[in-house]
Amino acid sequence: MIPKVYTRPEHNISRDQISANALKVLYRLKNEGYEAYLVGGCVRDLLLGREPKDFDVATDASPEQVKQAFRNCRLIGRRFRLAHVFFGRDIIEVATFRGAGDKVQDQRKVDQDGRLLHDNNYGTIEEDAVRRDFTVNALYYNIKDFSIVDYVGGMDDHRAGMMRLIGDPETRYREDPVRMIRLVRFAVKLSFSINPECEKPVFQLADLLANIPAARLHDEALKLFLSGYAVETFEMLRHYGLFAHLYPLAEESLSYEEDGFPRLFIAKALENTDKRIAVGKTIAPYFLISTFLWDAVKNQVEQNTQAGLPESVAFQQAASAVISQQAKHTTLPKYISTAMREVWGLQVRFSRRNGARAFRLLDHPRFRAAYDFLLLRAETGGADEQLAIWWTKFQAVSETEKQKMVSALNKNTPRKRRRKRKPAQQKQKQENE
Repeated sequence: MIPKVYTRPEHNISRDQISANALKVLYRLKNEGYEAYLVGGCVRDLLLGREPKDFDVATDASPEQVKQAFRNCRLIGRRFRLAHVFFGRDIIEVATFRGAGDKVQDQRKVDQDGRLLHDNNYGTIEEDAVRRDFTVNALYYNIKDFSIVDYVGGMDDHRAGMMRLIGDPETRYREDPVRMIRLVRFAVKLSFSINPECEKPVFQLADLLANIPAARLHDEALKLFLSGYAVETFEMLRHYGLFAHLYPLAEESLSYEEDGFPRLFIAKALENTDKRIAVGKTIAPYFLISTFLWDAVKNQVEQNTQAGLPESVAFQQAASAVISQQAKHTTLPKYISTAMREVWGLQVRFSRRNGARAFRLLDHPRFRAAYDFLLLRAETGGADEQLAIWWTKFQAVSETEKQKMVSALNKNTPRKRRRKRKPAQQKQKQENE
């Protein structure tokens, strides 16, 4: 296969845009006599004028040879060996060209659905190119002459704004079903259209995601929704039937929404997430996942209370059941599931404001997240708007005003009449009679 080579005047990538550490790796490998290229998303993003999140290098040097060239290197991976070159917290990933074609086909292990299980074969740059997932991710920036090497028509697709798989789409999806999720993520992130031949099999093969480890799907889900394009990603995932395989309880809730809830509730949460990312604010993954599963928790609480369980116990058991079911699809690390439980549990406590309860709740470590959750519920019709207004004001006023607000609540709350206890002797007499 003869590649198309775009010389330096034919593209817009400059070394000034490339990280200094990536350049060190590229030049070291070149000086050691190896081929060295920037490859993948960093080349794609540089062509778009964006700042890449990270820089990946491809080379004909074996992982062991890369390790010999860099003292600050560590080899990782079992399915495919990679070299990580460390510069403090910055990591440059170096991958040896992967092999492809008939000569290694018998060595590649797949399961009954065609999913690739083991692939530790090395090859040439040409073989490496055809093994990558999308054409726009298979462009190579050559440090020798600053050209871009294209074996699969990636530059044409890049200029056309088109997401296209390399090879037969159905075969590539079966090899790794996560490619369907990546297709959506890149199409939304880059504002690219999807090639019809790559789009069609997704509707039939979405079920293959059930074969992917829950831990990997959790990582992919975070990339989907915490990249600043959550709203569009959510809509596209649902369009292709992929969201149901990531968060089936949320999809079930969306099927019987009432007055826009929980659809509006989830959509608003996604919108707020995008806004926070746009202005550089931090995002807590547990908060967004909590919104996905809130309706399922509420329904389970209602069933538990109807069965006679006290409200607090009903909430605890509902949270455990929902988290357990979700963890079968996307892993929920303990730090995330614990935070979710607290945010859900505090929703009940917001209505209990008399006495010292409001002050104790204000001091809870998870108060702010739970309060934001309450605001979101109130905004979308899932909670009392006046309750949210009260808590907003309660945080802003002085301690004296806080006491007045709580006192006003105590006055307006009717006290329960205590039954007058009868003397023990009189009670015994009545029982004898």
